[in-house]
Amino acid sequence: MEHRSPIPIGVEFYKKMVDNGYYYIDKTLLIRELLDQEINTVLFTRPRRFGKTLAQSMIKTFFEKEILSDGTVADNSIYFQGKKIMEAGEKYLQHMGKYPVIFLSLKSAKQPTYEMAYGSLVYEILKEYSRHSYVLESKCISEEYKKIYNSVLDRTADCSAFARAIAFLSECLEKYHKQKVIILFDEYDVPLENAYFEGFYSEMASFIRSLFESALKTNESLEFAVVTGCLQISRESIFTGLNNLKVVSVLDGSFAEYFGFTQQEVDAFLSEYGIMQRRDEVKNWYEGYLFGDTEIYNPWSLINYVFDIANGNTEFPRPYWSNTSSNSIVRELIENADDIAKQEIEELIAGGMIEKPVYEEITYAEIYKSQDYLWNFLFFTGYLKVVGKKFTERQIYFSMAIPNEEIAYIYENNIREWSVECIQQKDLSELIRAFEDGDCEKASDIITEQLIDTISFYEYKEDYYHGFFAGLLKHNGKYLVKSNRESGLGRYDLLLKTQKIRKGRAIIFEFKVAASINGLKEGCRDALEQIEKLHYDREVIAEGYTDILKYGICFYKKECMVQKI
Repeated sequence: MEHRSPIPIGVEFYKKMVDNGYYYIDKTLLIRELLDQEINTVLFTRPRRFGKTLAQSMIKTFFEKEILSDGTVADNSIYFQGKKIMEAGEKYLQHMGKYPVIFLSLKSAKQPTYEMAYGSLVYEILKEYSRHSYVLESKCISEEYKKIYNSVLDRTADCSAFARAIAFLSECLEKYHKQKVIILFDEYDVPLENAYFEGFYSEMASFIRSLFESALKTNESLEFAVVTGCLQISRESIFTGLNNLKVVSVLDGSFAEYFGFTQQEVDAFLSEYGIMQRRDEVKNWYEGYLFGDTEIYNPWSLINYVFDIANGNTEFPRPYWSNTSSNSIVRELIENADDIAKQEIEELIAGGMIEKPVYEEITYAEIYKSQDYLWNFLFFTGYLKVVGKKFTERQIYFSMAIPNEEIAYIYENNIREWSVECIQQKDLSELIRAFEDGDCEKASDIITEQLIDTISFYEYKEDYYHGFFAGLLKHNGKYLVKSNRESGLGRYDLLLKTQKIRKGRAIIFEFKVAASINGLKEGCRDALEQIEKLHYDREVIAEGYTDILKYGICFYKKECMVQKI
């Protein structure tokens, strides 16, 4: 068997990628573009699991003058042999291994309390202090500075000192190396998103704001900084006074190909593992993201898909992104949707599009103040894509659609779970009572109300209504529910029957779907005629039931009519 490189499931560190010989899609020209643009501080916003951490790790490996435990300088050029950046020219290679680098990941701060989240951030800061503790051996660092440094290491420093800790570390590193410092903040908004949902947003935002202000705004030791995250938080909230911040979002054409996979890269990947015949399937499921004008594939899902197919774990595509943390926002949209939002969700799932104003800067506290903010959050986090743009009255509007089959599944699965929970929480005894009493008008009203409250992700066909109605009655607590059983000359659609037979009751339902609102009455009549003509009551008569009710129910979109024999 031909030897192929192992597929890197969840590998986020560049050195590990190279050391273990994993299949690597070369993104090293990101370094060239960073140097060409001469940006002081850049914020890259991309959806979760789109390669941001790996990119930061690659940047660190290239630029860092890494001091080993024996005091020697690491030769990290070996990690770039054969990579595209090595062909870019001396103008870029002269920066390799030149700078002290601070790398701070904030993703571990997803914790249930502020104390735990703050503790996680402190731990990440301590790791960088420990990694650079060689500076304590230098005469370039004053005794007073060493004392402050050690107070961070032994955690006797107060909160304000930790808020300034990255700026202070960069000052120490500049003194030691005689070279300004590169600072990398990875997944900066994870602690903010988590803090909002856990109820301590203001405290966390205050700490992150202080950390960033000291490290990125007033820091004379800074060469440049790269910040990554999922969302651009309003400057007034986090990036206070940081006028030199360049935001590169999914709307921008620059840097577009460095996060996620392009079509050319995907073709090479599929070809390498002998599954090029699955190209169309892969495109339908995992492509569809538009960064600037560049079509991009979801790298997390694609890597997992290729791994599973190549190893015989599955024959079909799977929704690998469905377990990412940001999926909770889809559930929030569904749970908080008003009637208009429900119609828009149904339009999207049916393959249509919606038009919304674009707001690039929002805060988590604002997300639920407007449905438009929530739609924007979904767009910037990868749950919608741009299919059209227009500019009117000083406002940009985007036409947006669901990117691919994987994201459609995530919407549908969340809707399904939400619908089941909603039905289980509702008291449907009135509906049962209406059927028992023969009150067709009341039953029609209750079912119509439930249809309006529900978000549909199917076409309005009989199968959809059948499943909806069966789910509605499933937990009625009084009747057994049987669906599509052979009876007489055909199949009834739904049957309710009590466990008691002699003093019990059976209720037979037949469903129809009308082509227009005017066809509801005729549909009910056809359903009742079918019950009689095909003897759908034969089964329950044979069992001994004598109290038998028969209902024809006809649907048109979210309207319902009920009639009985």
